[in-house]
Amino acid sequence: MSKRCVFLNPQANENRNFHLDYPHSIQDYPLSPLTKNAIPPQNFLGFGQSAEVDIILDGTDSRQLAEIKTDDGKRERHLLYYDGESVTGKVNIKLKKSGKLEHQGIKIEFIGQIELYYDRGNHHDFTSLVKELARPGELVQNTTYNFEFLNVEKPFESYTGTNVRLRYLLRVTIVRRLSDIIKEKDILVHTLSSYPEMNNSIKMEVGIEDCLHIEFEYNKSKYHLRDVIVGKIYFLLVRIKLKHMEIAIIKRESTGTGPHSFIENETIVKYEIMDGAPVRGESIPIRVFLSCYDLTPTMKDINKKFSVKYFLNLVLMDEEDRRYFKQQEITLWRKADKGAKNQSPHVPNHLVSGEGGPKAAEPPRATPTTPETATFEDFQREEADDSGKDDEPSLPPGGDGGQSEKTTAPPATETAPESDENEPLVESSTDPPLPQD
Repeated sequence: MSKRCVFLNPQANENRNFHLDYPHSIQDYPLSPLTKNAIPPQNFLGFGQSAEVDIILDGTDSRQLAEIKTDDGKRERHLLYYDGESVTGKVNIKLKKSGKLEHQGIKIEFIGQIELYYDRGNHHDFTSLVKELARPGELVQNTTYNFEFLNVEKPFESYTGTNVRLRYLLRVTIVRRLSDIIKEKDILVHTLSSYPEMNNSIKMEVGIEDCLHIEFEYNKSKYHLRDVIVGKIYFLLVRIKLKHMEIAIIKRESTGTGPHSFIENETIVKYEIMDGAPVRGESIPIRVFLSCYDLTPTMKDINKKFSVKYFLNLVLMDEEDRRYFKQQEITLWRKADKGAKNQSPHVPNHLVSGEGGPKAAEPPRATPTTPETATFEDFQREEADDSGKDDEPSLPPGGDGGQSEKTTAPPATETAPESDENEPLVESSTDPPLPQD
């Protein structure tokens, strides 16, 4: 491609023309900050990048790789690190044909940062370490620098969500007078946690007064990412024509504060667990394998920027297509792989919630397993489409139910605890009318 440039010579009162041959379209080149004209990326009149920088981490062949989702939904694989591990390697600087490179210093940084998508211009750094590789001077040949960040604290897990991204990266900067040469390399961090093997089950009685009473029970309230959710649903009273029931895992991401607060709900998986009308005394088993899905640990108020929570959402539908739901929060945590070396479980505060879990570096302890009376809650009517996507849905408190599993529903004469809100779980001779919209 040829572009004609015209220079005016006022003394000779004539125009001088010459051509510049660019190998690509003029739109392919960046704009000059001074003239706003496109310039080729080669070292033209002393401008442009005159060296290539490469970051090579130690143990690349032996260290585990992990995947993470990018902003555009694709998957990337990076080297995996854990909290407290050292990050070491070398930086290779390869000069181009010019033969030398003047600089005002060379440095490498280890950075942990949070980027909120509504405020992309500002990165919130929670970890920042700097190593000076070279003082101001001149490079006349290809050079290699070794670096090491010993026992680096990595308190949070790498995360890419709908409105936020948490990342760790190494950044090499060659400081120059006009434009710096910068090279970045991402790494992934997984935060390991340690919870007691026994924790409280979730047991709750929900329903519509005089029409429907059911009792659901989940074997745990805290699950690791490769765990299995096991539970049962008992129908204690059925006076409404149900035709469908499903259970879903919902991830709720909360970012920002005040006017810049955003809540995004994402349905990870949805299962149909009943099709057809149930009868009183029927029991529906539940079994969900978590290892099949892209889940992260529960994150509580990460650096006061965002949180990630998970809920089990139970949805019932009657013959008039009215939907009722009840959500129960669960805690997810990452368990160390068997046989993995140099992995010491780390329990940061932001992963621990509720009772029964250790605090920070406190060793695991047993949780109480004394059976308690199931809590009674009303079903919430679902006005929108799926899985209760209201901004502020009411969440039931976690019940501290017993560990024993039932095989049959309670007898017909069993009643709920005496209360103005709880009704005896006994069918009367006269059925009440179906609830109206």
